[in-house]
Amino acid sequence: MVSYIDFFLGGDEKRLDIVASIQKRFPMCIIFGGDGSYMSPYYLHSDMSLTNLLAQHVPSTVWNRLVAGLNAQLRTVRHGSIRSTLLPVLNWIKSHGNPQLEFHGVKIELGWFQATASGYYQLGILVLAGDHSFYDLTQAENSESCDDCSRLSYRKVPKIVRRNLKQPQESQQCVSHAVSRKKITGGMNGGLINDITVQSLDFRRDYLFPCSLLLHNTRPVGRQDTVQLLITILLLADLFVTLLTLVLFYWVSLGAFLAVLLILPLSLLSPFPAGLNALFSKGPKRATLARVYALWNATSLSNIAVAFICGAIHYGVAALKPPDDESSWVTKREDDKWWLFPTILLLFKSVQARFVDWHVANLEVQDFSLFSPDPDTFWAYEAVS
Repeated sequence: MVSYIDFFLGGDEKRLDIVASIQKRFPMCIIFGGDGSYMSPYYLHSDMSLTNLLAQHVPSTVWNRLVAGLNAQLRTVRHGSIRSTLLPVLNWIKSHGNPQLEFHGVKIELGWFQATASGYYQLGILVLAGDHSFYDLTQAENSESCDDCSRLSYRKVPKIVRRNLKQPQESQQCVSHAVSRKKITGGMNGGLINDITVQSLDFRRDYLFPCSLLLHNTRPVGRQDTVQLLITILLLADLFVTLLTLVLFYWVSLGAFLAVLLILPLSLLSPFPAGLNALFSKGPKRATLARVYALWNATSLSNIAVAFICGAIHYGVAALKPPDDESSWVTKREDDKWWLFPTILLLFKSVQARFVDWHVANLEVQDFSLFSPDPDTFWAYEAVS
C-alpha cells in the first residue's frame, strides 16, 4: 500500500506574499477515502487546512455543504457495482455541485487517479479554481492529433480500466489524457469520469460478492423508531426459527446438528446478541455496532447453506430407500418438508438485512436535506452545514 502526503502549513493561506504560490496548487487532485465496501464507503475528507485554502475562492459554508452532500452521495457507491452507482454522483455534481461553485469561479470534476503502475486506480475529484478552466487544461494538447492522443491515453490507462474501452470514447480520452499528463500534480496518471467513460471503469469481484446483495449502504428512510421496532420483531422471530431449525437437525442426526451449528462456528446464534447490543446501545458507536450486527447476520447465511446441504443429502438418501410399511411412508411424506425452516430463516435474514441497512443510514445521515432532488432546497441549508 502506497500513501502520498501533502504537507501544508496552516495559516500560510492568509499571507499576502504566498498567494501566487497557492494559486499554483490548482487544479487540485483530492483522493477519496474508503474503498467502496460496506464497512468503508467512499468519502471526501475535508479538514480545516483544505477548507481555508479553498476559502480564497469558495466560502467555507458553501464548501462544507458541498462536502456533506457529496459524501451523502458517495456512501451508496459500491466498488462491485461502480459503473451504475457512480451515475447518480455524476448527475448530482452537475445539478447541485457545479452550478453553485461556478458562481464563485470554482468547478469540480470526478476522476480516477493512478499513482503507481500496479494497475489499481483510486477515485477522487479535480478542483479547478481561479483562471483555470476545462478548456485551459486541454489547450496545450490541441496541436496533437486525436489518434496520437488516443493511443497515448490508451497506453496509460490501467489494465483494469482499459479492458473495456470503446472507440467512441477516444475524444474523451484525448481530453482526459491532457489532464493527466500536464495538470495532475506529481505526475500522477488519471482521467476524468463522465457519463460515457464511467462505463469503461472495470472492477474486481471476490468470492464474497453475493454478500453485497445483503450488505450495502443505502439512503436514510427516516422513521427510526418504527425501523427499530421491526428489527426487534424480526430478531425475535429469527431466534425462534433458528432454535426450531437446530432441533430439526438434531432429530435428523447429531452430525447434521453439529455441522449446522459450527460451520461457521456459532455464527447462526451470534446475530441475536449482536442485534440486542446494536439496538439498545447508546452513544456515537451505535452505527458501528449495527454494522457488526449486519455482518453477523450475513455470516449466518453460511450455516443456512450447510443446513440445505445436510438436509438434501440426508433426505435424498432416505428417498432412494423403498418404504418398509405404511407408517414409514407417512413419515417419509412428512420429512419432505424439511426445507421449510431453513427457507423461512433465509427469508427472515434477508428482510432483516435490509432493515439494518436502513437503520445504519438513519444513524449516520440525520440531515435528510442532503438528498433533496431540488438544488435550491439543498443549498437553503448551507448555513447549517
